[in-house]
Amino acid sequence: MLCKNEITDGITNGIEVRQQRGLAIAARCKVKRVRADEWAVPSQVTGHAYVVKVGENFSCTCPDHELRKCRCKHVYAVQYVIEREENADGTTTVTETLTATKRTTYTQNWPAYNKAQQNEKAEFQSLLFDLCKDIETPFQAMGRKRLPLADAVFSATFKIYSTFSGRRFTTDLSEAQEKGYISRTPHFNSIFNYLENPALTPILTKLIERASLPLKAVESDFAVDSTGFMSSRFVRWYDHKYGVVKEEHDWVKAHVMCGVKTNVITAVEIHDRNTNDSPILPSLVDATAKNFTLREVSADKGYLAASNMAAIEKHGATPFIAFKSNSKPSANGSLWEKMYHFFSFKRDEYLNHYHKRSNIESTMNMVKSKFGDAVRSKTDVAMKNEVLAKILCHNICCLIQAMYELGIEPEFIGSAA
Repeated sequence: MLCKNEITDGITNGIEVRQQRGLAIAARCKVKRVRADEWAVPSQVTGHAYVVKVGENFSCTCPDHELRKCRCKHVYAVQYVIEREENADGTTTVTETLTATKRTTYTQNWPAYNKAQQNEKAEFQSLLFDLCKDIETPFQAMGRKRLPLADAVFSATFKIYSTFSGRRFTTDLSEAQEKGYISRTPHFNSIFNYLENPALTPILTKLIERASLPLKAVESDFAVDSTGFMSSRFVRWYDHKYGVVKEEHDWVKAHVMCGVKTNVITAVEIHDRNTNDSPILPSLVDATAKNFTLREVSADKGYLAASNMAAIEKHGATPFIAFKSNSKPSANGSLWEKMYHFFSFKRDEYLNHYHKRSNIESTMNMVKSKFGDAVRSKTDVAMKNEVLAKILCHNICCLIQAMYELGIEPEFIGSAA
């Protein structure tokens, strides 16, 4: 198991929000003790109460806890009530902890991990060169001789990996030329110009696919989700309700599918900020099924659709998609009905499969924390190519980790031309 990072994208803010909401419930609502280890916490939406059990294994009957298996706002509300419980004589009793919860940990091969991190930059250049070396340069009849396309893709991707500005990155390119990875050191503006070339998009997409192929024997369970990368552009609109002009950063949206063991990304599509998630799933599944054997595919409620389940089942895999509170079974014996009854009557078993989806949150956090959660490019094409380059860098890093931990010898199949 290569990476089990529990610090997922935005989870820190999510925990803070649940703590704040729990504090508000404890302050404004009446949280009552029903039994020695059970508390009744009123719902802020429906009005009825949820039952919170405390002890060695805390639990809550709300949908948020049933899906996440983590502390929800109702559990936090009980925690605050227990920590500050007023006595009849006016004194306050403060309890230090709510429960003695057991934290789940994962083993890590630290010697292999340390060695992979120490040699990552050198291995990255070697693997990236192997991926790019067979990219053919288009024929040029006249004009100033252009930079070879293989050198352009190598330079642009290596620049994204370094997270340096174009000017400060020139030294790394000079060293790469000395090692024979590129024929000549390009001007930093040339790198930016190539990122704005639409012809680079299918090449980067193909390289992402090829970089995942050495791990096809490892991955059989996959997860799907989307994430946004902030840009330096702004979108403005007029708010008629308040009569003011509002603005926010524009962002580009990446729809990805990843393996849950190595976090390698097997398929990716880049769309604009308003693209819905659900219609993208079939194409991601089809792209992954071309190279991998699918056993399970996990996704959140945003992908809940009978057509998505059919698209997953078509490749012999089982869909584990979270059902909504208003979902109902069908009566035609379809896959939807089977999975709904599985979800209803064997929920714990279903959720054990579904929670593999958490690994894609780790994957997105790995990409953003290492290569940045924003893009520096200004045009639509360049932003799209920059995000693809980030994902290509991530796949190569996952491959390097597998080399040292699993003993995999990368062999890239196919051509990027």
